[in-house]
Amino acid sequence: MTKYIFGKLKRRERQSSRRGQTLVEYALILAFISVVAILVLQQLGGEVTKVFETIRGKLQEARTGSTT
Repeated sequence: MTKYIFGKLKRRERQSSRRGQTLVEYALILAFISVVAILVLQQLGGEVTKVFETIRGKLQEARTGSTT
């Protein structure tokens, strides 16, 4: 009976350890994806700004009625 209880406790402990390991792995993956997203956005930031500036200029031209 004692072996059965200790065996069950060991299995439960291993299962808990695996859950913790999985949580850490997911956290590392999320951190990696976040870093990559930040780097990509930094690289594309200038291009996105240019696009919005162009759109803003076109809207201002349309509002004032002037064409160039």
